[in-house]
Amino acid sequence: MNETPMRARALVDLAALRANVRTLKARAAGAQLMAVVKANAYGHGAVQCARAAREAGAEWVGTATPDEALALRAAGDRGRLMCWLWTPGGPWREAVEADVDVTVSGLWALAEVSEAVRAAGRPARVQLKIDTGLGRNGCQPDDWPELIAAAREAEEAGLLKVTGIWSHFACADEPGHPSIQAQLRVFRDAVAYAERQGVEPEVRHIANSPATLTLPEAHFDLVRTGIAMYGVSPSPEVGTPQDLGLKPVMTLSAYLASVKRVPGDHGVSYGHHYVTPGPTTLALVPVGYADGIPRAGSGTGPVLVGGKWRTVAGRVAMDQFVVDLGGDTAQVGEEAVLFGPGDRGEPTAEDWARATGTIAYEVVTRISNRVPRVYVGENVDGYTE
Repeated sequence: MNETPMRARALVDLAALRANVRTLKARAAGAQLMAVVKANAYGHGAVQCARAAREAGAEWVGTATPDEALALRAAGDRGRLMCWLWTPGGPWREAVEADVDVTVSGLWALAEVSEAVRAAGRPARVQLKIDTGLGRNGCQPDDWPELIAAAREAEEAGLLKVTGIWSHFACADEPGHPSIQAQLRVFRDAVAYAERQGVEPEVRHIANSPATLTLPEAHFDLVRTGIAMYGVSPSPEVGTPQDLGLKPVMTLSAYLASVKRVPGDHGVSYGHHYVTPGPTTLALVPVGYADGIPRAGSGTGPVLVGGKWRTVAGRVAMDQFVVDLGGDTAQVGEEAVLFGPGDRGEPTAEDWARATGTIAYEVVTRISNRVPRVYVGENVDGYTE
């Protein structure tokens, strides 16, 4: 790891990620685990996180877009890999040739993958998605028999193998929500119907991170863990990372670019929404909304500087924001920790989520590529950490 101070860095602890995967596998004993690395692994780095998850026993990796899946293949990933967010004209042939499991939610997608198979000269691995009540992607239950019939016809023609049937929960992060059991009933019925028609899926799956943690009856053959793998709780109702035996993987830091004394009644940042109440010390943190720091954190975002929590003073700008150190001082180049595991007293992603009226998923995922990722805990020569 390069210890030279940078403007900012996102430290990604791959040993923590592997430990989280093992914890999640233990919670879903008997089911396989899919490590979801969409959106550059929720901002953590898809290639590195996919590799670490597989080292910890993840049998599958999942992405949203086919481009994300193909990038993993180009980086050398050769295990089971699924992607699900397709639009007409997508890279079906490339995905088939790369042995990626592709999701089909309607007849148009089945037609496009069948055409790609003819061009590729090899059968596709297809997972069928049923909309059990989330109302996003997936085949409506009324249309399910038609999709199953068409998929079976394509399977019998040697064009594809139906490798999975799956769906996604709407409210699994709210334990006890009535939609959970309603969706499970629809899912079980859809699987049973498909199997009566001769479909023999390798995996049936509906459990996301919160269902993996709280709903054993939803584990089926495979669980898909996204945010929990990165040590972030799916929701306060499910528990804190510590409650769940998880450790946050990312620590976001920046290094002070300016420290100066100013008089009282001094305006700070655009619009002067913060004015110093008296003589004080201002420190400049050189990250802003171009780096993924929420502008909604203006006046509310927590930062650890000099061992104390500070709050963003005034507006978050594109590249920088200010904290008021009060009677304390600091040195240029000193570390300011925006969020991390919390074990050094620093804020967490959940703290930033509360301060900005969003969810911790967004806090970690939005950290932009302007912030270098620095990896620690990488596996070297086997399974060492």
